Amino acid sequence: MSVELKLDATVRDDQGKGASRRLRRAKRIPGILYGAGKKPVALTFDEEQILRLMREEAFFSQILDVKVKGKRTEKAILKDLQRHPFKPLVSHLDLLRIKAGEKMRQHVPIHFLNQEDAVGVKQGGGVVHHDAIEVEVECLPDDLPAAIDVDIAELEVGSSLHLSEIMAPEGVVFPGLDPETDHDPVLVSIHAPRKAVEESEEGAEEGGEAGGGEASGESEEQG
Repeated sequence: MSVELKLDATVRDDQGKGASRRLRRAKRIPGILYGAGKKPVALTFDEEQILRLMREEAFFSQILDVKVKGKRTEKAILKDLQRHPFKPLVSHLDLLRIKAGEKMRQHVPIHFLNQEDAVGVKQGGGVVHHDAIEVEVECLPDDLPAAIDVDIAELEVGSSLHLSEIMAPEGVVFPGLDPETDHDPVLVSIHAPRKAVEESEEGAEEGGEAGGGEASGESEEQG
């Protein structure tokens, strides 16, 4: 069952460090709602509600219903979440309004499929390395994907998968791809197991030492 991505907010009148401390004591989190050609609005949120939503992956990438007390509900996405430098607390939220029919950009998580069954893992004993855990997408609000699925079943040891090799969902493009600069980030790769790498390096060193000894002997004989 999917969680309801709803945020209850109250307009905040007082600002400053003193006001923020009072909010924290009252278990409230300050934030701001901006964008879509409207004036920014300073808000406060219930700390318990925020902490509960933070357990959900979708909270960080999907469209939220922000219900401001005394006003109509607005659609927004989380653009920044600031945490306390020393305590496990949230200190501020930045929410960006979205507009129906207007394209938006957002980072969404990558879900890697068939990792344990990948050729490079099952047959080659390799180790999967996630070079990226999310990707930026551009689309209309209604086309925003919950995640980008990347199947690595055929990936072999020593191979990697680039963004250009991924099929974007309908209505979605990847702004991170830039043909002019050949920018094409790696998303995932499979590395040889550490033991195999170490044995290969040891073999190379032993071969080098043996070759060096022969060369030295030949040099002495010539001398």
